[in-house]
Amino acid sequence: MAESTELQARETIHAGGKWRAATSGATREIIDPADALPFALIAEGDEKDTDLAIAAARRAFDEGPWPHTPVPERAALLRRVADLLVRDREKLGRLEAQDAGKTVEEGRVDIDCVADAFRYFADLVAGEAPGRVVDAGSPDIHSVVVHEPIGVCAMITPWNYPLLQASWKIAPALAAGNTFVIKPSEITPMTTIALIELLVEAGLPEGVANIVTGPGHSVGARLSEHPDVDLVSFTGGLVSGTKVAQAAAPTVKKVALELGGKNPNVVFADACATEEGFDTAVDQALNAAFIHSGQVCSAGARLIIEESVRDRFVGELARRAEKIRLGRGTEDGVECGPLVSEQQRAKVEMYVDSALKEGAVLRCGGKRPEPSPERPENGYFYEPTVLDHCHREMRVVREEVFGPVLTVETFRTEDEAVALANDTEYGLAGGVWTADAGRARRVAGRLRHGTIWINDFHPYLPQAEWGGFGKSGVGRELGPAGLAEYRETKHVYQNLAPKPVRWFAG
Repeated sequence: MAESTELQARETIHAGGKWRAATSGATREIIDPADALPFALIAEGDEKDTDLAIAAARRAFDEGPWPHTPVPERAALLRRVADLLVRDREKLGRLEAQDAGKTVEEGRVDIDCVADAFRYFADLVAGEAPGRVVDAGSPDIHSVVVHEPIGVCAMITPWNYPLLQASWKIAPALAAGNTFVIKPSEITPMTTIALIELLVEAGLPEGVANIVTGPGHSVGARLSEHPDVDLVSFTGGLVSGTKVAQAAAPTVKKVALELGGKNPNVVFADACATEEGFDTAVDQALNAAFIHSGQVCSAGARLIIEESVRDRFVGELARRAEKIRLGRGTEDGVECGPLVSEQQRAKVEMYVDSALKEGAVLRCGGKRPEPSPERPENGYFYEPTVLDHCHREMRVVREEVFGPVLTVETFRTEDEAVALANDTEYGLAGGVWTADAGRARRVAGRLRHGTIWINDFHPYLPQAEWGGFGKSGVGRELGPAGLAEYRETKHVYQNLAPKPVRWFAG
């Protein structure tokens, strides 16, 4: 591995409008998962850096202009940010691919989605009414419900979709008039740093946008517990999300959690009755499970398929999964990149080993691939894996693997399909494949998951709320509810003709 002295240390902590190094002087190497070599050296912040950033955000909210900036001006800034993202699409897409291990095409699509999010929230706030009038039953009373920014927002984002997840928090927070401190994953911080640079370029006032690069146990914990933080929004795993909620409880701050998923993709036999239908369902099952090497909270990692078509469907699925081209995401023709870290690959290997010991049948994958020119030996690659004959007692079926592993369960009746799909402590997303429109709506209505795709998998709309049931979290992102997360509601009651009430003698 290259020595850190070969890299130029960057000042990646931004607080109060200034970039600086960590107070302690600590740094962290950022590793390219395709070859396990460092490509950047950034500041490693801690609690002191976090306190400075929170203080800057607090001043900017309490004393600065942003919370009182007219809505059209806030919306215009968000649109400028979207334009800058489009301008830098290729550079940011490649940086996202290098940082997170995904393909560059996935990185480009992420940037498009980030720009869409900024435009959506700009349009949403610009088109809102100034307040909701409440009829008080008297012409002398003017009563209105208004929305105001909540204050200082702490944002903790995951490593799999660094810039996209950051935008789902930053765009509505800014649209509502808040200030914020964001902590990106210490593994994949590079594009979030770049986004803060674009916000500065777009003209955001000093202190509104702050970033602390550093680990969760120090920076994330401090953001969650700090009394000057009014809201903490976390996206990540269940264990860390639980710690965030516990740390936030003593100060009774608002908490939004988007946590894990173990998402069912239910395929009925009638969806495969034609060759086109069969091919589409297989293709989308591959997409559901293996996009970004399965490192997606909404991945369709559980294939639940009607027994009568299981053998043919799984056979074709495994055949095509074996042909997925693994390699460095920035190389042409690569369809799947590496896992994000050696730790993540070891976790995936543990789950596959346990599944095989518990009786699962390996249909393809299940190992590290052979090295090649586009797949360096030290890279964190793992073959797309299909595990057949799985059941709910297996860890690989119950727990979130977050890797390129698809489990297969079967059903015979609609009721059995619904029961299997709902038999999870998570409830983030799920898919239903059927040619019967009535069955599609019926099954979708019975599934306890925050998003249901019918005859599709993975698309999301910025206008539609995103979130889960059960242990997949609380709160919503995107859509009007996503904006509402970053607001307080105030009732303003104005008496236009005040008179004494004479409740008491005197």
